[in-house]
Amino acid sequence: MPEQKVRLDGRRPDELRPLCFTTDYVDYPHGSVLVEMGKTRVLCNVCVEEKVPDWMAGRGVGWLTAEYSMLPQSTQKRNPRETNGLKGRTQEIRRLIGRSLRAAVDLSQIGERTLLIDCDVIQADGGTRTASINGSYVALAIAVNKLTAQGLLPASALLPPVAAVSVGMVNGYACLDLNYGEDSSAEVDLNVVMTADGKFIEVQGTAEKEPYDRRSLNAMLDLAEQGIREILILQQAAIYA
Repeated sequence: MPEQKVRLDGRRPDELRPLCFTTDYVDYPHGSVLVEMGKTRVLCNVCVEEKVPDWMAGRGVGWLTAEYSMLPQSTQKRNPRETNGLKGRTQEIRRLIGRSLRAAVDLSQIGERTLLIDCDVIQADGGTRTASINGSYVALAIAVNKLTAQGLLPASALLPPVAAVSVGMVNGYACLDLNYGEDSSAEVDLNVVMTADGKFIEVQGTAEKEPYDRRSLNAMLDLAEQGIREILILQQAAIYA
């Protein structure tokens, strides 16, 4: 393993980018959060519909679904809006967000309601999917807590928190929370989603160059777990501020 060096943005290998949650960013949703992870900024809104999709009607349980998009000038080069069908990457990320957040709420306790999550990337500098999950959990918890305060949902409907972070092998050593420059040059890119009680929801890992060994995987998972513990603390501070 080569000698560890300070990263290009000055961080240690085990250091998150500055993470900030601005709650109630938009007035109209049940929960709204602007999440900033370094230079990546995502607007996460949660609204509640008093119905479920037709295929779920009559079961007495609720549903949660997510949408994800990148604004045209969220990257250095303008990307056109996806008006002629969603790209494969967009579909994959929205399904990931939905799977992650369904682990954070007991759908059997919310009645025949749908929790709709919208994630719009305002500025992208790596980790947009993990930022979306982190911001969406805060917005979801705020929305569910509001419904609980109104007597519409039991407090137990909200399950242990969920958070996500990227890790990767960069220049031969494990780094936490990759920005775009690191992500685009990493030997391995890993996205990890976990619950507060230490269970995995998803691990997405790709060797961009050479295959990686179990030792590297373990190092990245340990680093991801450390980062997620830090994110969970910041999420709770934002929810209950």
